[in-house]
Amino acid sequence: MSIAHPTQPARPPAAAGPGAVPLSRRAPAPDLARGVMLLLIAVAHAHMYLSGHPVGFRGYALDGGPLDRLVAGVQILLVDGRALPMFAALFGYGLVRLADRQAEAGRSWPQVRRVLRARSLWLLAFGFCHALLLFFGDILGAYGLIGLILVGFIRRGDRALLRAAAAGLVLHVAVVALLGVLTVSAEKGDTPAAMADPVAALVARLVGWSAMTPTFFAVSVVPAFLLGIWAARRRLLDDPGAHRPLLSRVAVLGAAVAVIGGLPLTLIDTALWSPPTAISVPAYALHSVTGIAGGLAYAAMMGLLADRLHRPSAAPSPLAARATAALAACGQWSLTCYLLQSVAFVAIFAPYAGGLGTRVGDAAASGIAVLTWLATVLLAALLSRAGRRGPAEAALRRLTYRR
Repeated sequence: MSIAHPTQPARPPAAAGPGAVPLSRRAPAPDLARGVMLLLIAVAHAHMYLSGHPVGFRGYALDGGPLDRLVAGVQILLVDGRALPMFAALFGYGLVRLADRQAEAGRSWPQVRRVLRARSLWLLAFGFCHALLLFFGDILGAYGLIGLILVGFIRRGDRALLRAAAAGLVLHVAVVALLGVLTVSAEKGDTPAAMADPVAALVARLVGWSAMTPTFFAVSVVPAFLLGIWAARRRLLDDPGAHRPLLSRVAVLGAAVAVIGGLPLTLIDTALWSPPTAISVPAYALHSVTGIAGGLAYAAMMGLLADRLHRPSAAPSPLAARATAALAACGQWSLTCYLLQSVAFVAIFAPYAGGLGTRVGDAAASGIAVLTWLATVLLAALLSRAGRRGPAEAALRRLTYRR
């Protein structure tokens, strides 16, 4: 039995089982997007391990040097609040493709839903462990929570899907505005990154994650997640060549909206502009909500890039082909590489480990983030040549399909 939804006819059951798609047969665009996205995640997270400076809304030091402010400005404008929606859209997209494969293997909708919920529940558990041991800003838990709650939207019509995305957008603005007010008015205490006691840091990470996951992170995920479901129904990234005009419009318009909407907060968080709270908080909310458009634009750009690289008439150079394959391998190992980033950042920056968090600025932290990402790309590229999956991906799959 196939899962049919209003915009796509049911497909006949396939002979293959519901196992994971072989790496060589995966659509390149989603994996390429995930590989690039992990670079954005790395540079967006590295500065969150620093401490000892007054910070703005996005956590960048307000007293940094010229290079630090330049790096912070570029990241606020192009990365922060843009990588998370991109990841959310890809998560929704991947969930639909997983459901389709299950249905093509003859599973009924209750059986498919059970698999999706089990996967989401284990993803939530991964997020809990990640926050407990490594990073208070974990986003895996939010994806798992949203997957548990909104899995039914895979079967809902387009109108219901888009209405829910619009409602999620309104809720997103409200929650972000409230968080902005709290950021301005709350007393500044030590973050988990500044705590020299690993036990105290562990407790602080868990408390912060427990509060942020069902509120800010989950609300931030919903609109892009639902739009990712919409895109998956149309196979926008599975066959980007057939959807090039739409992807081009999303890329251009989404990027323009994100840059224009992010500019006010960029000026504020780099200390180039000091408006009153009545302006700075709306600027923070505007930056966040337009970041959804930026995340969708980045995903569309990766689809266009994958289409260009895989055209028979436009064979890439050997170097470009190897680089693209390495990025796609990193995307196939996205869960493992995401966790490895946190392991590296704790080892380098934490006061009870490498201790660099109090001795470097935002520019140096981003440089370390780029090197960390490159190391994970190299690792994934080397090990995936033999058809190996990332250990975290393999563990998630074994736990999901326990039988």
